[in-house]
Amino acid sequence: MFERRASERYRLREHRARSVVLGNDEIVQIRAAQRTFEGAYVRTALAQFSFSLVVLRIFTNEFWRIGMLFTVYGFGILLVSLFRRQQGNKAFFAQVDEHGGHQKRFRTSGNVVLVLTVLSVGAYISLMTLIMELAS
Repeated sequence: MFERRASERYRLREHRARSVVLGNDEIVQIRAAQRTFEGAYVRTALAQFSFSLVVLRIFTNEFWRIGMLFTVYGFGILLVSLFRRQQGNKAFFAQVDEHGGHQKRFRTSGNVVLVLTVLSVGAYISLMTLIMELAS
C-alpha cells in the first residue's frame, strides 16, 4: 500500500498485480479477507470514534480526557488496520526477488495481535486511572 512500485513487484500466476485477471474463487477469497480483517478493524475504530464523540459531546468537561483516550485508541486501531491491509496484500501475491524468483510466504497475524493487545491493555489501564481520578 505504501510501497513504491508494489504492483510491479507482486505477482500472481506470472502477472503483475496491477494487470492480473482474477477468477471468481480468487475474488471471493480476497473479498472475504478484506471483510474479515480490514472491515473488522475499521468498524472497531469507527465505534471508538463514535463513543469518544458521545463522551465529548454529552458529558461534562471533566470527562474530556476519557473521550480523548477513546479517540487516540481509535486512531491506533486505524493504524493497525492500515498495517494489516499491507500485510494482507503481501500474503495473497508472491513477491519477485532480485534474481527473478518468486517468494510467497505466509505469516500469521501474531504481530498484529500483539500490538492490539498492548494498545488495548494500555487504553484500559489509562481508562481505569482516569476513572479513579474522577472518583477522588
